[in-house]
Amino acid sequence: MTAPTAAPPERVSAVRPARPGAKVRVGDRVFSTTTIVAGSLILAILAAVAIFLVIQSIPALVAGPGELPNDSTNFWQYVWPLTFGTVWAAFLAMLMATPLSIGIALFITHYAPRRVSQTLGYIIDLLAAIPSVVFGLWGIVTIAPFVQPFYQWLGANVGWFPLFAPPVSGTGRTILTAAVVLAVMVIPIMTAICREVFLQTPRLHEEAALALGATRWEMIRMSVLPFARSGIISSIMLGLGRALGETFAIAMVLSPAFIVKFAVLQAQNPNTIAANIALQFPEATGVAVNALVASGLVLFAVTLLVNVLARWIISRRAAFSGAN
Repeated sequence: MTAPTAAPPERVSAVRPARPGAKVRVGDRVFSTTTIVAGSLILAILAAVAIFLVIQSIPALVAGPGELPNDSTNFWQYVWPLTFGTVWAAFLAMLMATPLSIGIALFITHYAPRRVSQTLGYIIDLLAAIPSVVFGLWGIVTIAPFVQPFYQWLGANVGWFPLFAPPVSGTGRTILTAAVVLAVMVIPIMTAICREVFLQTPRLHEEAALALGATRWEMIRMSVLPFARSGIISSIMLGLGRALGETFAIAMVLSPAFIVKFAVLQAQNPNTIAANIALQFPEATGVAVNALVASGLVLFAVTLLVNVLARWIISRRAAFSGAN
């Protein structure tokens, strides 16, 4: 015999009284409105800058031979050496700054004692607050005379390589010196981002690698660097944007000319867009002003392209997290 089953409890009616809506607080409404306005304001300012650059660039884009500076036949002939110099100087700077920034960040987060890491992190953050004019003066007074003998040695012993082809500048004010100054300027930003990303690596991943017998470097290579890959790319792109738009440090250190060449030790060097605008704008008139604005539009487009590329690269790693 089976035991009698208890009678099922009465079902509660499926229709429940509607829950009254949560009361919207004034602070929440003000904060939400403020964030929306701030985000919209950024887009409006960006659109206004783009419209201004396009409108002011039209006279230079349609100008004929003899109307543009440097006897250029058209605007693209005028802006190409400047664009090349901008990208070339930024590339050289990132080539030096990227490994240094990653190395400094790894030393602060995984090798240095606590007191040393705190002090070094503070110094790195303080470096980011130094004005670019100070970096420019430092490059002229200190860096250029210091590296000039080394440039002479490179020209004499490695001059067969196109990058170090002679004649070597007698002042040391070359695009390589400008790239060194740029690298020092972007290292604080890149190091700060890499440091924060490295600190976010899951502790369990690091401890698991060490427990399996990995050395500290193997743990960093297998656990920290893969986890921080998107953050490292973000720091590189942010530093590249800073290097592309730097003005006064380049204008003070570089001996500019409207040329396109890869040699980094010679006296004549390709100028950058930002430095050319800073040097030529006070004396420019007529179409020359429009040409400078149009070159600014090219720099705006290059910077925007770099940021879009960075977002695309990072989005490919968006699915990766410490829990995967």
